[in-house]
Amino acid sequence: MSSSRQPHQNPAAPGDDNGADSDHDLLAEDEIDEVLEAGDDDEDVAMDSGDDDNEQEEILLQNDSIAYFDAHKDSVFAIAQHPIYPSLIATGGSEGDADDAPGKGYVFDTSAAVSRQPVLPPSYNSSSTVQQKENTQLHPIFAIDGHTDSINTLTFTLPAGDFLVSGGLDGRVRVYAVAPPSGNNDDGLKIKFLAESQETEEINWLAPCPAPEYANTIALGASDGSVWVLTIDPSEENPIRIVQSYFLHTGACTAGAWAPDGQLLATVSEDSSLHVYDVWGAAAAQKLVTDNGQTVVSLTEADQRFAVEGGLYSVAVAPSGSFLAVGGAGGGIRIVGLPRLAQQQQPKQQQRGSAKKAAAAQPGAILASLNVQQDGIESLSFAPAPQTLLAAGSVDGSIAVFDTARSFAVRKHIQGAHDGESVVKVDFVKSPSQPAMAGWLLTSCGLDGAVRRWDLRAGATANSSQNASSTAATGVAKEWRGHRGGGEGGGVLGFVQGETGERVVTAGDDALVLVFEA
Repeated sequence: MSSSRQPHQNPAAPGDDNGADSDHDLLAEDEIDEVLEAGDDDEDVAMDSGDDDNEQEEILLQNDSIAYFDAHKDSVFAIAQHPIYPSLIATGGSEGDADDAPGKGYVFDTSAAVSRQPVLPPSYNSSSTVQQKENTQLHPIFAIDGHTDSINTLTFTLPAGDFLVSGGLDGRVRVYAVAPPSGNNDDGLKIKFLAESQETEEINWLAPCPAPEYANTIALGASDGSVWVLTIDPSEENPIRIVQSYFLHTGACTAGAWAPDGQLLATVSEDSSLHVYDVWGAAAAQKLVTDNGQTVVSLTEADQRFAVEGGLYSVAVAPSGSFLAVGGAGGGIRIVGLPRLAQQQQPKQQQRGSAKKAAAAQPGAILASLNVQQDGIESLSFAPAPQTLLAAGSVDGSIAVFDTARSFAVRKHIQGAHDGESVVKVDFVKSPSQPAMAGWLLTSCGLDGAVRRWDLRAGATANSSQNASSTAATGVAKEWRGHRGGGEGGGVLGFVQGETGERVVTAGDDALVLVFEA
């Protein structure tokens, strides 16, 4: 696998959706509430020097992290965070102990990172407080090995993080039992290998099931298009049990997402298809499945209203569970209705606007076709309730934010959000320390090597010490740098931020993992 992430490129731009029904919400540039140019004014002026040593020094001077982990020898492709102990981080990459074993990962604890938040006013600073601002070096407490190709994806199981699961380009799923330290145990964290399974040639993604009644269940998507649901039970002779397997995609399965209640699983593929599986039979009991008996929604490019040229690469399900969004190579986003299962209870505050319309829509109905961005949609994220925002990060370097309660109108289109480089991931902060900010804070990372946090409220101001005037106009609440950006071997390939977003931990294409503090 290449050491540099290759974003999904946009082939020829898709044509109009001929034959689309009147329910579609087609958005043009003049319908956008706010278009923001974030690139030109924010770019730092490079030092005019051909000396590599000077360039390296410049990068180090821009390091905003409070801690770093540098055990990886090559690109860090995957990162996961324990759901109960957010300081427990797992990372995976492409290096190994030998040329024929290029996949390896680590588990480490970020709690040793020293905060830079000032305890006293600046006038009280002393040499000891200055020394605290030095970065903390983090050390591995466990090595993830046994793969023969890159570790491409990692996850802790839900709800309690009992297991760590690694997926590789060798097709292997490796499971590790995780026993965090307790108050009566002085032995500390315990991690041990439990079992391995290989059902396919390459694994693209892993997603834990959020339903407590189906604890320690994961889904995975493979390069051959197959989708698998596995449950981990150490009491069984074979701890990894196959719950379901699906073979409806004809191209690589590129992304997957569970509904919030864990009843449905949505997956997309390079063949431009979307399938939403009735994993546990709840929809079948209500006679809501399609003719194939496995899905509640199945859409392909054969339906010209749904066609997104170049394939689909991202999917997210709304907090209400009543609709989902898929993103494609050409920058197109489709909003699709989901069935309302009896077990789902939608909060009253979400029963308005398009959310109400989605709840009443027929399963598989195409509620909106959004074509604001010009290249592949790499990441989609819904804001937590009661906010009704959807954010999309694109290869064209922009972030688009849609208001699902206003017919999916564009609230903001931040052009050049990452200095013209691809936006790799967007993710809303779920439970910020300030309740007034709930649903308004969005974190993003890109191939420019930066991580940014956006305040999506109107008239937001910036608290970043650099480029304050320009970032205020674009809604940047915080910016962190430290990774090498741009070109081969640069950029941030992912991050985790817990529930509160107080610390952001990144996976870098430069083989570094950095810890930033909000």
